[in-house]
Amino acid sequence: MPEYEYRTLTFERGTSRGDVRQALTDEAEYGHWELARTRLYLGGMRRVWLRRRIIRMRRESPGGLL
Repeated sequence: MPEYEYRTLTFERGTSRGDVRQALTDEAEYGHWELARTRLYLGGMRRVWLRRRIIRMRRESPGGLL
């Protein structure tokens, strides 16, 4: 089962959709984050949860065999 790390971004009420979209695009493209959840609150604040998979490298034994 894959493990994920999470990151939360918060956007204030006055932030335009284009700015939010650009920020999320940058995170996806350069940080390899994907959208996990979006929540829009009554006051207009938007909170976005991003996730990316944790890749663990298997360590080789001294003999070269696993």
